[in-house]
Amino acid sequence: MSGVSGTGSAVGEEWGARAARSRALAVLRVRGRALGLAVLPAAVAVVLYAGEVTGHFSGTGWGTARWVVTVLAVVVLLAATAVALVVARARPAATPTVELAETAAPDLYRLVRDLADRLGVPAPAAIALTPDCDSWLEDRTHRAHRTHHAGGGTGGAPVLVIGSPFLWWMRVGELRAVLAPVVAGTGPAAHPDIAAARRFVRGLDAAIAVPRTPGLDPVRRLGARGVGQVARVLLRACRGHAAEMERGVAAAGSERAQEVDYGVRIVAQEQVGLAYAGWDRLLTRVALPAWRMGRWPAKLDAGVVSALTELSRRDRLADGFSSRLGERPACDLLEEPGAVDEAASLLAARLFHGGPAEPGPDWSPVEWSQYPEEVVDRKWRTDAARLHQVLDGIDAAAAGPGAPPPTDGPTLTRVIDRLTMTAPGPAVGATTEAAEAAEAAEAPVEAAADQDDHADSADLADSADFDPLDDLDDDPPPNPAADALAGALSALLAREEAAREARVAAESARGRTAAAAPASDRGATAYEGVGAYEGVSGPDGPLPLFPLQPPRSGRDLLADHVTAMVCCAAVDTAEAVPGLDWLDGPALLLGGERATDLGPRVLSLVEDGDPEPLRDWLARTGVRPEKPVRLV
Repeated sequence: MSGVSGTGSAVGEEWGARAARSRALAVLRVRGRALGLAVLPAAVAVVLYAGEVTGHFSGTGWGTARWVVTVLAVVVLLAATAVALVVARARPAATPTVELAETAAPDLYRLVRDLADRLGVPAPAAIALTPDCDSWLEDRTHRAHRTHHAGGGTGGAPVLVIGSPFLWWMRVGELRAVLAPVVAGTGPAAHPDIAAARRFVRGLDAAIAVPRTPGLDPVRRLGARGVGQVARVLLRACRGHAAEMERGVAAAGSERAQEVDYGVRIVAQEQVGLAYAGWDRLLTRVALPAWRMGRWPAKLDAGVVSALTELSRRDRLADGFSSRLGERPACDLLEEPGAVDEAASLLAARLFHGGPAEPGPDWSPVEWSQYPEEVVDRKWRTDAARLHQVLDGIDAAAAGPGAPPPTDGPTLTRVIDRLTMTAPGPAVGATTEAAEAAEAAEAPVEAAADQDDHADSADLADSADFDPLDDLDDDPPPNPAADALAGALSALLAREEAAREARVAAESARGRTAAAAPASDRGATAYEGVGAYEGVSGPDGPLPLFPLQPPRSGRDLLADHVTAMVCCAAVDTAEAVPGLDWLDGPALLLGGERATDLGPRVLSLVEDGDPEPLRDWLARTGVRPEKPVRLV
């Protein structure tokens, strides 16, 4: 490598680069040993045939040995050729990103090229965005990536992947400082030994996933499993060397970037941590409720600025960060920031929630100004309708066929009365299936706790005072009515989720069919999002790739639905309005102030069957629980 760093030392003389090259050679030695084992029977066969020609190995025994070794050599060579072909042709996993053409971000490309010139390393081949708070170099030189992603992987240089929240929260100087160590990694990546070792490791990793490729016949799948086993053994042999090689590359990049915006980088690293915190809250508290309603916020990256500004207002540790907003944001480096933000937001919904790849009637964008009305109010009324649907089903099952429908209507009083029943009456006791669904819904959440309980029980069994009958004296749950209602609610939500996943699977199948069409038929755009990635659900795993929350228990679901019912009653009878809190998501506004004391009162009703705290809150705020609410 002929590049020169700011200190005048060549990249080849840096400690990290030397360590990376030595580890790359170790990876290549694993490949060489595997090749040597593959040709060893053929070499032995050649020796035996040479011995026959020279008269050294003559006789019936040597002839039999020659035939056995020849057959073995042919079988081993055929198997080795199959493994090599699969490893070479298997499509390595690629991160779903939003491709940025140079015409869409000329200033950003210019910044990255200037940075590469200052570092003395090759410039990345292309730039892509990911809806996450991270940045890295990704090799897309495989022909499958070159075919399906016109923007990246050309010229042998890696693609620079930038976290989209960084562009909106960071200033231009901060972004340049954060990207310096990443861009510096193109220097070691260009070394032939490191590039060859990375290709070998990626090929092995891709070969392991080949047996899971849909559409393989039984014979090919069996062969792919055999190749996968060989690839797994080779990957295990070179895994440690590959990890150390990547650490060496990172160390070399960090060392080379020391004198480029080093002071700014220290400040920028603080912004990285802050952006990660705000992005996580925005996804889990704000975006996730919208995704569950079939809406996706179209400006997530712009929303992270509002979330972090709100965080800086509340948290003393974040004081002063919002003052940076007067400087030029990095998103100004884009020609059309709104279009890029929309593409990244749609990709985030697909990755973190498993939504469809393209907008549709049941999957439409929503602006932040419309969020309270289109998402918050609709979510509350949908949850309230679902809760009363469950109550209607329980009452109908208890009353029997031909019974008149309940006359109290969708009121909050009906919910409170049902949850304050001292014991499950006939209406609740008739739902055996609901109770079983409650246990099934809470099982994933409580599995880890059960394992700990079993371990504790094993420890107690060794003691002389342990009595296995002591557990029979446990008190019954404080609110059995809530348990039955939570079980029925969990069963209904499970059916709705299964129907949603079926629709998403159908949309994904249609998306893969469209992706297989020629690019001229699909049309080309400057911002190619997840639709440009054929087979996102294939070797990269089923969507969502990164679910944001674990499965919720039945009690948590019930508390959410009761809270929604209270909010609907407050909006309809007390002039409250739905609102958006950038850090906590949907919020109920009473007199312009957020109602922060509602949650504990709802939990008291759900967990303990005590309605008094909630009734006191309703009386104080002027909410009339006996009035029917408007449902969706």
